Amino acid sequence: MDFFPAGHPLTQALSQRNYTDLTSVQNAVLDPAARGRDLLVSAQTGSGKTVAFGLAIADTLLGDALAFGPASEPLALIVAPTRELALQVQRELTWLYQQAGGQVVACVGGMDPRAEQRMLGRGAHIVVGTPGRLRDHLERGALRTGQLRAVVLDEADEMLDLGFREDLEFILEATPQNRRTLLFSATLPKLIIALAKRYQRDSFRIAVSAGEHGHADIEYRAVRVAPNEIEHAVVNLLRYFESPGALVFCNTRESVRHLQAILQERGFAAVALSGELGQNERNQSLQALRDGRARVCVATDVAARGIDLPNINLVIHAELPQNGPTLQHRSGRTGRAGRKGVSVLLVQLSRRRKAELLLQSVGVQAAWSGAPSAEDIRQLDRERLIQSPLLTGETTEEDLEMARTLLAQRPAEEVAAALVRLYRSQLPAAEELFDPGSGPAPSTGPREPRAPREPREPRGDRPGAMAPGESVWFRLNVGRQKDADPRWLIPMICRHGKITKQEIGSIRIFERETRFEIEAGTAARFTAAIAQMERRDVRIEPLGESHGAEPERAARTAPRPQRPQGGPPPGKKPWKPKPRKQD
Repeated sequence: MDFFPAGHPLTQALSQRNYTDLTSVQNAVLDPAARGRDLLVSAQTGSGKTVAFGLAIADTLLGDALAFGPASEPLALIVAPTRELALQVQRELTWLYQQAGGQVVACVGGMDPRAEQRMLGRGAHIVVGTPGRLRDHLERGALRTGQLRAVVLDEADEMLDLGFREDLEFILEATPQNRRTLLFSATLPKLIIALAKRYQRDSFRIAVSAGEHGHADIEYRAVRVAPNEIEHAVVNLLRYFESPGALVFCNTRESVRHLQAILQERGFAAVALSGELGQNERNQSLQALRDGRARVCVATDVAARGIDLPNINLVIHAELPQNGPTLQHRSGRTGRAGRKGVSVLLVQLSRRRKAELLLQSVGVQAAWSGAPSAEDIRQLDRERLIQSPLLTGETTEEDLEMARTLLAQRPAEEVAAALVRLYRSQLPAAEELFDPGSGPAPSTGPREPRAPREPREPRGDRPGAMAPGESVWFRLNVGRQKDADPRWLIPMICRHGKITKQEIGSIRIFERETRFEIEAGTAARFTAAIAQMERRDVRIEPLGESHGAEPERAARTAPRPQRPQGGPPPGKKPWKPKPRKQD
């Protein structure tokens, strides 16, 4: 790296972090044409933007000096949309400017403002914070901006989306006119362009395209899944990839709580990250992921915005993101700094079109498939056991002595079987899932006119219909509220009941349940099979009636009370014409 002299403190810091090559955005901000100028930078998440603006403002803050002077009023102000991102930026800039003696202070919501005031009073070279807390310190006089040389807005598009425009304008108005202003954003909507024109002077535009960096290290997959098997698909994906770190995204806080509880119950070390948690709880969750005590983080979009966690090789979208930029920001938590990553979208049949439009909007191709099956995971477990540290780790003489004692008293197969049981006991069990459909994707062009339908035959003569006395009705606790659809209900009934599609008669879907009929000769075998079901969220039980007609038909077809001929309905007075108003 020739941008700073060999003895420069930033060169030493980068070398200690094994920075041999800079990313595209980092090289771009160090271009001679960009030095000393206001910058408007658009680059995808995970491209190294934090280090990029840290390098970009180095000359402005240090000049020709190799170290900072005593800390007093801040020289640079970094504004980030969320607490997690602000704290992450503080950590990154701390190691980057450590050799130069830089003092970096964070001011974020959820922390003690009085402690932050004391730190600001002691002096800082760089202040990093969220818009609301920085404005609060400015209004109280705790944050002085008279010596500011640079202001950086990180994830500017997200700050505008979160409603921080007024706070940003207040902060920028309170800073010196001769400052450098650097705007970093994944996208450049009209509001960002307007903000740049108002508060920047002859800014230098830098755009790092998604094709150059944004998706090169991320493999996208789209997994078909039934609505009632989303949680189980997440379990199988976590087991299949066995990533040292995984992020699972949900759209609401309630979904985060629900999914985290399910994963913890299944044996995963999972933490949550959502806006309802206090700052200390969020910090503890992030620290658990960093030190390896937790392997899975279930999060909302805002809570996980911009965070950089180690070893995140897998991102699962348990619920589809609302738009393309959100998909990019979620997926950008993996595939960072040259590492490979996988981004998996769980797609219900009714959401397939939306998923395809999302992928198309960000310019990526995803491989479509069903969720990993339990057999796929068992096969991988067999392969992983062979490579497990239980077998490949260093063996001591004490270990060998114990092994000889075991083999002297037990057959080798029993000892090996005990090892397999021990290995499996540490792993969450895989789920039996089915692929709800592998048909072609919906057409993106105009639809062809449908062929006219054939007239329906009477119900009793249609294939699959059963005559009275030849069937038994059952109840399933899944209805329209859970997007019940015969396309995935029938395979699930067949799998759990160990029957074929031809042995199922009529299906009636209600708001909270589904009722279906099974051939009378198959009903006993079906009942025995569903009694062995291990899934607790799906219940199938007989209705206690044996007939071919739909349950409750008698109630619906009971004759109505007949009105007396020539008289009003019971309880009502005879109708009389109203008198007309006179003109």
